[in-house]
Amino acid sequence: MTQIAHLEDRALLHIAGAEATHFLQNLITCDVERLEPGQATFGALLTPQGKVLFDFFVLRGEAGFTLETADTHRSELAKRLAFYKLRADVTIEPADGTVHALWGGSGPGFADPRLAALGNRAYGQVLTATDEVSAYHAHRVRLGVPISGADFALGDAFPHEASMDQFGGAGIDFTKGCYVGQEVVSRMQHRGTARSRFVGLSAQSDLPVAGTEITAGDRTIGKMGSSHGTRGLALVRLDRAKTALNDAVQVQAGTVAVTMSLPDYVTYGWPQ
Repeated sequence: MTQIAHLEDRALLHIAGAEATHFLQNLITCDVERLEPGQATFGALLTPQGKVLFDFFVLRGEAGFTLETADTHRSELAKRLAFYKLRADVTIEPADGTVHALWGGSGPGFADPRLAALGNRAYGQVLTATDEVSAYHAHRVRLGVPISGADFALGDAFPHEASMDQFGGAGIDFTKGCYVGQEVVSRMQHRGTARSRFVGLSAQSDLPVAGTEITAGDRTIGKMGSSHGTRGLALVRLDRAKTALNDAVQVQAGTVAVTMSLPDYVTYGWPQ
């Protein structure tokens, strides 16, 4: 049975104009030139220092692109995009429409470009929600997919730390040309210098709130992200986490003993 949640904390922007494709292609981390109408990808606008300033879905339509982002950041994102627009033939406007997540069966919309198992996104559809948003986030946490706000702060994380290099070409496209922050991201990719990564956590009791320190003995190895009951995510230093595993040191989220595991979809592993 398909489960449906109305994501009321998400909002839409419409990007149109004769130069819209060229404008976005040279600005954000994902490849929009290859998209056909009805296809979507996931990407970000970075700081010049290579950190995630805004992240969003990008859906190509017959007349431009729809960007889905957090509703609290929509106006900020529009202003930042306008800053780069200069004299380009591009319009940037808020768009009406609901955002729904669908998982566990078939349904309208487009497949989540990050990970097919997440399900679909649907914009502006007349749908009846069958589940609370918390049920969708429990599904996401079980799959090990981090999101901004709940798992990492915008302006504070590199794309690799936000798992954006793990989405099969969505998130970051390493074959496209230059974009804001591209040199830093490319250097991190080729040198393999992403030391902090997301791991899954499981426990025998409910996990603490996001931001709680993850420790191994007397050493801090990371911080809690989002959780749902006894399952959660944490951004940890993989080398320190692996040392704790090798030495059989109990890892804790605050006072809660946890077990760490790598999400099934990721290509990174524990350091050798």
